[in-house]
Amino acid sequence: MQDQWKTNTHNSQCIVSFSGGKDSSLALYHAMQTGTVTGLIVMLEEHGQRSRSHAMPLDIIQAQANAIGLPVFMASSSWSDYESKFIELLNQAKQQGAEVLVTGDLDMPQHGCWHDRVTQQVGLKLGMPLWLRPHKEVVEEFIKLGFRSVIVTVNLKLGMRVEDLGQILTLEYIQALETRGIDPCGEGGEFHTTVIDGPIFNKAIPVRQGDIVYHEEYAFLPLELNQI
Repeated sequence: MQDQWKTNTHNSQCIVSFSGGKDSSLALYHAMQTGTVTGLIVMLEEHGQRSRSHAMPLDIIQAQANAIGLPVFMASSSWSDYESKFIELLNQAKQQGAEVLVTGDLDMPQHGCWHDRVTQQVGLKLGMPLWLRPHKEVVEEFIKLGFRSVIVTVNLKLGMRVEDLGQILTLEYIQALETRGIDPCGEGGEFHTTVIDGPIFNKAIPVRQGDIVYHEEYAFLPLELNQI
């Protein structure tokens, strides 16, 4: 079963778990190349104003979905009812034809995988086109395909700096991160990104940067949709 996680998107109807960051965007790209994507799943925090994973504003999420040309399946949740709300969205997607849930995970364990468990409950397959690929290879592919993403969250205890906020991922920049001993994919929680352009977008997302916010070991760069 796990051997098929990389290839389950092939010739299949897919729903993609979408954070708006680089890994889920690259997984979406691969799903669009090999199968048919029917929509995006985005989990929101309790008040329904921001995504639960990357705290992205609702209007930027919607702008990304509009630029990609896909509907969004959204639900607000606390951590306590996250799983049940996620399963509700999977069931909705399945009723509309989805056969596979696609995620951008790289290092998910073969056994005890949460996504594998919930998809089995719903009767969907799991697709992880980036699974077990070398981290640098993944981020280099992302950049070379023409994706453009902004660093919006950094963990100041894991080698990241406030000055990293707002940086665009480039080949030169990820090399600099590696020199500093930082995973170029940020898979240890070092940083998160927001994707604002790329080959799956029919137009770039116009954003402006807000004031940096600090919370415990994290620093956040709020992005706002720049209405033109």
